[in-house]
Amino acid sequence: MTRTLPGPSDHVVVVGAGLAGLSAALHLLGAGRRVTVVERDPLPGGRAGRLDLGGYRMDTGPTVLTMPDLADEAFAAVGDSLYRRVDLVPLHPAYRARFADGATLDVHTGADAMAAEVERFAGAREAAGYRRLRDWLEKLYRAQMRRFIDANFDSPLNLLTPDLARLAALGGFGRLDARIGRFLTDERLRRVFSFQALYAGVPPARALAAYAVIAYMDTVAGVYFPRGGMHALPRAMADAAADAGADLRYGQEVLRLERSGARVTAVVTGQERIPCDSVVLTPDLPVAYRLLGRRPRRPVRLRHSPSAVVLHLGTDRTWPQLAHHTISFGAAWRTTFDELTRTGRLMSDPSLLITRPTATDPGLAPPGRHLHYVLAPCPNTDIGPDAVAWGELGPRYRQTLLRELERRGLDGIGAAVQEECLVTPATWRAAGHAAGTPFSAAHTFAQTGPFRPRNLVRGTENAVLAGCGTTPGVGVPTVLVSGKLAAARITGLPRPAPTRPRTPPQPLEESTV
Repeated sequence: MTRTLPGPSDHVVVVGAGLAGLSAALHLLGAGRRVTVVERDPLPGGRAGRLDLGGYRMDTGPTVLTMPDLADEAFAAVGDSLYRRVDLVPLHPAYRARFADGATLDVHTGADAMAAEVERFAGAREAAGYRRLRDWLEKLYRAQMRRFIDANFDSPLNLLTPDLARLAALGGFGRLDARIGRFLTDERLRRVFSFQALYAGVPPARALAAYAVIAYMDTVAGVYFPRGGMHALPRAMADAAADAGADLRYGQEVLRLERSGARVTAVVTGQERIPCDSVVLTPDLPVAYRLLGRRPRRPVRLRHSPSAVVLHLGTDRTWPQLAHHTISFGAAWRTTFDELTRTGRLMSDPSLLITRPTATDPGLAPPGRHLHYVLAPCPNTDIGPDAVAWGELGPRYRQTLLRELERRGLDGIGAAVQEECLVTPATWRAAGHAAGTPFSAAHTFAQTGPFRPRNLVRGTENAVLAGCGTTPGVGVPTVLVSGKLAAARITGLPRPAPTRPRTPPQPLEESTV
């Protein structure tokens, strides 16, 4: 049985109304706690925020939603339903991959549709390999989810379960790239099922094969888009929390925590002092540790994931070759990861994620206009250009990206821009994210599972952390789980979900875009 916080916990203050904080709040409310949520921004969402610019409604954070049932668990804690509050649209294809040789591959989540697409793309042998890969991914997910992802760790000894042996037998402690290569020989296909390691901050050649579970979420479980944009998810979570009795206070930055010995007694903002029995801290680790006045000792310094430059574009045209999500791969691969994680250089031959949310929800832009988000991974500020350098580098890199997009077939994109927002590592750094990255600590072996920064901090009895820097890690599904795990540290084991209305998303019927 994992540790829970000692002492009273009737009133909990949650610092941050991002996905982790809102998940924690809903689970706490469901367990009968009184909850106050304090958020520095004027709206919920945290990194999953919203920018309204000239009639364009831009999501400022994640653009990919997988595993929606993990979000539904938070709603269910208060007798509510994600599917009642949010209109989720399954995406077909989940992604479109475009390669430097001009080939394209639509990534479907249905087994038969994807096998047929792989056969068209690379032949029957690779299609058979895909089916074996899919079976392995499903087994890998089942071995990991409840014991290693949706779990609090107090010690590495917590790993010693039968599921550890199952994970080892599946090859989860080998290297991701090599394991994917056992199923697929086409190098382009291997990229489609291994690029997700970048989310974990580790090149596929060095990442644990266990992180193929992210590929399971993307390519097997399905990719969804909330109508109204990704920000619709935190907005619905905040509404559900308010309806369940949470007190949400926006536009208040937490300045300090009052303490009495080892306990936090109040959260102090620029406007007020809020007494509390327990506190959940969801800001990035440096901010949380500063508020606690204590940084846990680690034998080696934390390594952070690569960062990203994001170009949000409102345009007066679009390009039909783009799906909702398009991955535009450069010819380079290993060199790209070396640049991002070792040499600290900008990608010489970039691989880009291009998201076109108006392909699914035209209402996010003015009539006849379109939204495009271009995400270019880049080194974090620990190993690459620092925040000051990005002040000059950002506009130049914007031009580089637009030229590269033109070269890859998005003719006239520069001239089509009506509104835009450029986000660089300097932006992330100014928001309080360590090393100028929104992806927090990398998922190296020494920063995974029980070795990741814990959600309990020595020296404070009644504080718990949530968010991508702590257990279980980076990504929308895992951040939602982190809020649930933080709540469990306060309330004990989760209670059975109360009966609530549930309307599941439409069936995953494959089609092409």
